Amino acid sequence: MSYAVVRLPALPNLNGSLSSTTSGSQNKGGGEDAANCVGMNPTVAAFKWRLLIAYDGTHYSGWQYQQSPPTIQCILEKALIHVTKLERKDLSLVGASRTDAGVHALGQVAHFVTPFNYDSLDSIHAALNGLLPADIRVREISPAVPEFHARFSTESKIYHYKIYNDTVMDPFLRHYAYHSAYKLNATAMREAAKHFIGKHNFSAFVNASHNDRVRDPVKNILSFDVNEMLEVEGTGFLYRQVRNMVALLLQIGKEAIPPDIVPMILATQDRKELAKYALSAPPHGLCLVSIKYNEQHLRLPSDCPLTSFGRHHTVRKCKLPFY
Repeated sequence: MSYAVVRLPALPNLNGSLSSTTSGSQNKGGGEDAANCVGMNPTVAAFKWRLLIAYDGTHYSGWQYQQSPPTIQCILEKALIHVTKLERKDLSLVGASRTDAGVHALGQVAHFVTPFNYDSLDSIHAALNGLLPADIRVREISPAVPEFHARFSTESKIYHYKIYNDTVMDPFLRHYAYHSAYKLNATAMREAAKHFIGKHNFSAFVNASHNDRVRDPVKNILSFDVNEMLEVEGTGFLYRQVRNMVALLLQIGKEAIPPDIVPMILATQDRKELAKYALSAPPHGLCLVSIKYNEQHLRLPSDCPLTSFGRHHTVRKCKLPFY
């Protein structure tokens, strides 16, 4: 890895963990991130940081940035701006998956950049979680090599869709599982799910989005398991694709339609054909569980702090008198 030798002044930080440095990794990442990262100042080195994030999406309008109603990216950026004292355009925060309103995440990944290095990531980690609301948590912070990109370095993503299949809904799961009072035929759902595996044109399973760019409708589904929950792994997904696949499986589980209807709908490449049988499953049952990356892009750069998994607090001395 090459480094651009640049002398940076020490910048203020809430945590006091910032250090001035004479070397920084020169961004070589592809796509939009490379331009954003270096574009903030071509003579200043950019350090890249990877975030692993969990959130309850109940009260948010998805990941993608917008101020009102609030999104996960908006809330996270405000905390990063406060901690780093950088502007939003300089942070260049990018998320791996643009989860929809009401969708949850256990393993969302994002990256941002700074023109300075850190001696330790524990302090910024604690500061971020101290500023973020309780339903958004940064699970890990780690340094990232220039080649890493939260979106473009992905190899696959795993989603879970939880279904509570009983006559009466568990009130403690109402925000995290879809309630089906109909008895579902899991065997039929498994048979149908197999038809999704492999490379297919998923045009029939994508909703139109006014802010989405034109995307390749051919996606590769690596696995689709139906057990206590639905688990699907793919190299990528279109807008509401998972929820649309789940909705069709639910109709098949209710035995309203046969499992072999899946390849027939896929072949039409027409969203209107799916609409004849099922609407999108509600978002609250869906959770982004994990994202797999190119291993070379996950290696840690030199001259950077260790990954922060959060700090354990200990009580060394009781400050209250004993009675």
